[in-house]
Amino acid sequence: MIDIDHIINTFRNGKLPSEESLVQLIERGHKEDVERVCEAARKVCEERFGHRVWLRGLVEVWSRCEGGCFYCGLRAENGALDRYEMSEGEIVGACREAYRLGLRTFVLQGGQVHGRDKVVERIVRTLKEEFPDAAITLSLGEQPREVYELWRKAGADRYLLRHETASEEHYRRLHPERMDYHHRRECLGWLKELGYWVGAGMMVGSPWQRAEDLVADLRYLRELRPEMVGIGPFMPQSDTPLGEWPRGSVERTLLVVALVRLMLPNAMIPATTALASADGENGTLRGVLAGANVVMPNVTPQRYRSRYAIYDNKKSNGSEAAEGVDRLRADLQTIGYEIYWGK
Repeated sequence: MIDIDHIINTFRNGKLPSEESLVQLIERGHKEDVERVCEAARKVCEERFGHRVWLRGLVEVWSRCEGGCFYCGLRAENGALDRYEMSEGEIVGACREAYRLGLRTFVLQGGQVHGRDKVVERIVRTLKEEFPDAAITLSLGEQPREVYELWRKAGADRYLLRHETASEEHYRRLHPERMDYHHRRECLGWLKELGYWVGAGMMVGSPWQRAEDLVADLRYLRELRPEMVGIGPFMPQSDTPLGEWPRGSVERTLLVVALVRLMLPNAMIPATTALASADGENGTLRGVLAGANVVMPNVTPQRYRSRYAIYDNKKSNGSEAAEGVDRLRADLQTIGYEIYWGK
């Protein structure tokens, strides 16, 4: 028998419920349980942030990657992908358009590539000079500590680097030998030390994942205390070694979003594009109703969007795009929420 009220109250008292109770909750996944946890998480989010959803403009700067994650369409070994790399002018131009639309946070995301440190430094300095009231978030994978420091000194405010899984055994099954579980954690530690707002996070329903692995994720996030947590369902990409696996459960993803909100009440938690892609038009709204408080409209130039193929059938238009902000606003109003434009 699972005592949902006890689990919720334990989180709200700043403690972590027992592993046994969390494993049972995740494995059972009863609709009524998920709804109760999501309702509690939504109340916590509203206490901290009101009925507001923050917007961040997402610019997918390049699809090149030196990593080999077995689940990602950008992996270096994927010869089927039509790669691209935006120019410095194109990246700055996309951010100008985001700013014109009212967005005050730019998220520059791309595959893990080395040797672009000076390019990124110039872009960050340009954006900071032109838009001093905007925040700059980078999501460019594992880098040497000195590169993170260079970008921080140039003006980068935040860095997203999902830990993907807190289980070392699970990590090894999802990544090639050249990628190291401990180094990923080391990078997150460096980012904290350098004063970034740090974003971590994981997939839900990835191959070989157990409920115990998700509980390990919760423990790790509680220890790391990131300012941002990205959580989405596993989404297969047909040109990868794990392309035949089924996508992760939307219901379980919503449950994990809600548990993270209860555990980290002040975190910025996006209703991810993966969630929207997995659950159609309702994914974003269901994420908000589970405790998410951020949406990241895509401001990448249209000619590149379909080429950033990290998984199949990725949404990049409609309410997931900058040009669809009016639609997003109307959708959020149907559940009693409004867009907040601040950084």
